[in-house]
Amino acid sequence: MSIAGRATAKRRWGRFLLDLRAHRTARRAWGGAAGMVLVLLLNGCFRAEPPADVVIVNGNEPESLDPQIVTGVSEMRITKALFDGLIRLDPTNAAPMPGLAERWEVSADGKIYTFHLRTNAVWSTGDPITSADVEWSWFRALDPATASDYAGQLFGIRNAENWYNGEVTNRAAVGFRAVDAHTFQVELNVPLAFFLELCAFPTLAVLPRRTIEAHGDRWLHARPLPTSGAFTLEAWRVNDKVRLRRNPRYWDVAHTASEIVDVLPVSSPNTALNLYATGAADIVWDKDLVPAELMDALVGRPDFHNFTYLGTYFYRFNVTEPPLNDARVRRAFALATDKTRLIGKLTRGIGRPASHFVPDGVAHYSSPPGLGYDPEAARAALAAAGFPGGSGFPRLTYTFFAASGGANLHGKIAVELQQMWREVLGVEIELRQIERKVFYASQSKLDYQISTSSWIGDYNDANTFLDLFRGASGNNRTGWKNARYDALVAAANAETDPTRRAGLFRQAETILIAEEVPIVPVYFYLGYNYYDDRKIGGLWPNILDEHPIQFIFKRRSPHPPSASGRPEKRVGRAATRS
Repeated sequence: MSIAGRATAKRRWGRFLLDLRAHRTARRAWGGAAGMVLVLLLNGCFRAEPPADVVIVNGNEPESLDPQIVTGVSEMRITKALFDGLIRLDPTNAAPMPGLAERWEVSADGKIYTFHLRTNAVWSTGDPITSADVEWSWFRALDPATASDYAGQLFGIRNAENWYNGEVTNRAAVGFRAVDAHTFQVELNVPLAFFLELCAFPTLAVLPRRTIEAHGDRWLHARPLPTSGAFTLEAWRVNDKVRLRRNPRYWDVAHTASEIVDVLPVSSPNTALNLYATGAADIVWDKDLVPAELMDALVGRPDFHNFTYLGTYFYRFNVTEPPLNDARVRRAFALATDKTRLIGKLTRGIGRPASHFVPDGVAHYSSPPGLGYDPEAARAALAAAGFPGGSGFPRLTYTFFAASGGANLHGKIAVELQQMWREVLGVEIELRQIERKVFYASQSKLDYQISTSSWIGDYNDANTFLDLFRGASGNNRTGWKNARYDALVAAANAETDPTRRAGLFRQAETILIAEEVPIVPVYFYLGYNYYDDRKIGGLWPNILDEHPIQFIFKRRSPHPPSASGRPEKRVGRAATRS
């Protein structure tokens, strides 16, 4: 689109979005019959089903709804609504709060946790949930046949990693067990400051053993599907919606605010905005669903909420591929990347330039400085690696995944990086766009050379970022292993003094971002979502962008229920933004 065309489009959308109450007029202007057909299909109006209480635009089509398989934020939002863990996260601040475990004790040395399950916790089918279900679920996550990328989250438990690697075969030697029907005990290798947060992560959710054993990989198709969370899975229609219905047997059903919630898979920012503006969706919550070209018009709106968010956009190298196995080459690419130019030109304020990997704002931690933009140093590093001025450098590929709607920020960033590296280093990089599912499979198999990447913090601790690149991490996907780095991360997690712990993490991050450079941080995300808080309640800004579906509701009375069970106190709009 030309500059004049973009300006015209921005003015048109700015006028279009000024008043959502005029959505009927907007719908007529949107695209006539074709637009109406799309809205009707997404709302299920051609099916004999009741309307949803709340409709949420959630990003990409789920890869799976198996909590121990999923890796994407969009899938995890749904799995958390279906399957509880021992712990869940408070919707107001993302801090750990009781889930299936109503209480717990921690030993004096911080290594043994004893959880007490609720006696009124049952599956949606009515069968009791017991400690044996927790034990079976955790062993399933540790089974290499499950192929869970997050199995490593259990490696802090005594002998869990050895079990995963086949070095221990006696289940009793692994440090978690059902003591009795409602008591579950865990023994850690060392005290972990973030262990309760891990217990809230989908990998450690409690899953229905008999259903999984009876149906194998197709267990999610079983009906009725036993769930341990606030909702049951009423329907999953690919490229249409996931429909959730309140679980009447859930232990905390009194605080499940909506009967039916529809979650729509929409990956185009413009489509997402259209659905919201026409009233076909109530909430849009995905970092990629804000049209960058309309950011100026959106950012000042009262229903457009932004907040500090733990997320980093970066690119990674396959260090097993020559010449990317040379750290000097990787540093040259990093030093030739002008992150300020990328942010200013492409993201329209959806992020801040990143010279380090762990985002600012993580509890009890501040990162060391990384590599900035330095063309002369970049050329010197490449020359030292044997490629002066790019001479003799092979033609590499930069891989990114396709997005619908013609608004692929990953592709635009790839084009800019290609040009920067040509200008500064004198190298030629081919761009390779592939479908999203193929992209992630290719990363896992190291079938790439350089690729786009991002990481969203799973909990508020530096470890959720730095553990990612341990040699044994299933999410590493670079082929990079560094014994000193692994030892520093392990030592940090064994350290109980916050200051010494942060110092060890800083040493590890220095190796990652300044010395070895298997990845290059590009920018930190800012959290953005949009909803009208005069109409929608149960969402609070927090650093993990954690918004349990259980507490979300459409306002129908002046005193709707809150997460605490008390009438929600209405806050001013300024208080809902950061």
